[in-house]
Amino acid sequence: MAHSQSEQAITIKTPEEIEILFLANQIVSGVLELLKSRVVEGVSTYDLDRLAETYCCDHGAQPAFKNYKGFPASLCASVNEEVVHGIPSKKKILRQGDIISLDFGVCYQGFYGDAAITAAVGNVGPEIALLMDVTEAALQKGIKQAIIGNRISDISCAVQQHVEAHGFSVVRQFVGHGIGSRLHEPPEIPNFYQYRQASPRIMEGMVLAIEPMVNIGGSKVKILQDKWTVVTADRKPSAHFEHSVAICSQGPRILSMSPTA
Repeated sequence: MAHSQSEQAITIKTPEEIEILFLANQIVSGVLELLKSRVVEGVSTYDLDRLAETYCCDHGAQPAFKNYKGFPASLCASVNEEVVHGIPSKKKILRQGDIISLDFGVCYQGFYGDAAITAAVGNVGPEIALLMDVTEAALQKGIKQAIIGNRISDISCAVQQHVEAHGFSVVRQFVGHGIGSRLHEPPEIPNFYQYRQASPRIMEGMVLAIEPMVNIGGSKVKILQDKWTVVTADRKPSAHFEHSVAICSQGPRILSMSPTA
């Protein structure tokens, strides 16, 4: 789940806490693997939400987004021009050529997992396929910069440069975040470079939810009347990928990566 801006202290996790965060994120990964296999024409986003919540609870976790600041569902399901925080609905039926961002979080033994993928319904055109590829690659480039001694802005720059090199734009209103015993913790992780001040140094024991949100058109977004669903201002498609990543001495550890990936 993306978040808008705030200031608090960064928390450093112990190795034991990182192991619990890994278990939490493996449940998230399992949910997303299941949902990806169920993204087909005719399924509703409500159906996907039910699948996600059932899997989560069956694995001993609680859905992190449900009732978070009033969000009414367990899954954020954002279709086509919806960027993030789409509310699942029985009326929203997936159709051939759609893309859907599936963003899910859990709370497990007091710690949070959070990750997202974008999946296609059947075949999509070359521009949409490129959008998805570029967004996922931008996430990987950001993760490669998540090393001890770098700054958060090194992640931001890597994402922005890759996205803009392909003619797409990054969303600026919503950012990635730290994660741990709370769903949203400092530091903020923008997907673009901010000039105002030096961003925090990356330290061992940080856990970061890195999440590029990338638009085919302009970077501007709007929030719909439901007060949650974020759409592109120009109504062009958007993609979203996210991993929760622990900063370790040997390099970034992707906690939400599927064991089979």
